[in-house]
Amino acid sequence: MNRLVLLRHGQSTWNLENRFTGWTDVDLSAQGIREARSAGMLLKREGFSFDLAFTSVLTRAIRTLWLLQEAMDLMWLPITKDWRLNERHYGALQGLNKAEIAEHYGAEQVHIWRRSFSVQPPSMSYTDPRLPTHDPRYANLDPYALPTTESLAQTMERALACWNEVIVPQIQAGKRAVVVAHGNTLRGLVKHLEAISDEAIAGVNIPTGVPLVYEFGDQMEVLTRYYLDGTEAVPAELAFASA
Repeated sequence: MNRLVLLRHGQSTWNLENRFTGWTDVDLSAQGIREARSAGMLLKREGFSFDLAFTSVLTRAIRTLWLLQEAMDLMWLPITKDWRLNERHYGALQGLNKAEIAEHYGAEQVHIWRRSFSVQPPSMSYTDPRLPTHDPRYANLDPYALPTTESLAQTMERALACWNEVIVPQIQAGKRAVVVAHGNTLRGLVKHLEAISDEAIAGVNIPTGVPLVYEFGDQMEVLTRYYLDGTEAVPAELAFASA
């Protein structure tokens, strides 16, 4: 049996301020720091350990992983950082307050931008200084591969490329892995792993700082999954009944 832990980063400063964050590189809030440490302590208490870790190139995910490693006494853990595990790019909405945008465009439109599978938010202008092409962490990438906005479908596509090329071979080789990433990146992976429909994914939310455990069979089929927060494991088809 192969096992994997997925973890959404702890609360960020812009989560706290109710802003669209996307690729904006904000740090953890004080609560987010506590959540990350608590996740590490919970994993250690439940007997988990890891051989390697994967995360995005955004500070809030990286710092969450560092705090988890510290709590588990795994600071030596090899880390792969991959931009394809970044949060969904929210385009021109990045940095804006969600409640204020809802007042301007309507709550239904904002819900569609946030939760639908295939709809993109408004794109950033090509003259926008916030474009990823201006960020040195993406300097070695093809600028045409970098988004100016994304749907969940596009986010899922790049996350799955990382999953299939980089993560799955390590799991199949028997490595114990943890992936620390973002709400929409993980929603895309969960959608894939559990064959959730395009419509149903709108109701799926990944909480910050709570380890999500998957156990796989020999063909990487999901045997069970559960949040490591004291609740019992539930069958995959019932996993999101109360999400």
